[in-house]
Amino acid sequence: MQDGGKHGTFGTHNALLSLGPDSYLEVIATDPDAPAPSRPRWFGLDTPALQKRLEGGPALIHWVAALAALEPGPEVLELSRGENRWALTVPEDGGLPMGGVAPSRIVWHTPPPPERLTDVGVRLGRLRLGTPTPDALRAVLDRLNFMGEVEVYEAPQPELHAVLETPGGLVTLGDY
Repeated sequence: MQDGGKHGTFGTHNALLSLGPDSYLEVIATDPDAPAPSRPRWFGLDTPALQKRLEGGPALIHWVAALAALEPGPEVLELSRGENRWALTVPEDGGLPMGGVAPSRIVWHTPPPPERLTDVGVRLGRLRLGTPTPDALRAVLDRLNFMGEVEVYEAPQPELHAVLETPGGLVTLGDY
């Protein structure tokens, strides 16, 4: 992981891992040195349920899909950190779309992190998304024209699993 920096708007900080030329893994946490943000933190970080879940350590809770453009709206925020500039969909309540299985959407205005991160030979092999409403999630992905190694399946509650191909073998992130 490489230090990513701080997100002042949301009072968080992060670390990044290259997953090749087009993808990366971002670990985001509340920054204990930052003042409380004026709105709920992104990715549900302020919710008691997620705070309880994270007591055991980091968890795969969400994913973000890069697009060429976003339609303006109340959930689209223009953000920056250091030299990075991007637009990201963030629900006003800071929550996770479809419990985390539907992606937030991002448009980069500057070169995205994968172009600057050190490639350590890790790749995303497959993203597995479980949901009580698989047809609704498939419809979201179809509207986004999403192309990628994504498996959608029925599950009693939202589940995310990422299979990473590493120099040491396969690693699965997520709860099983």
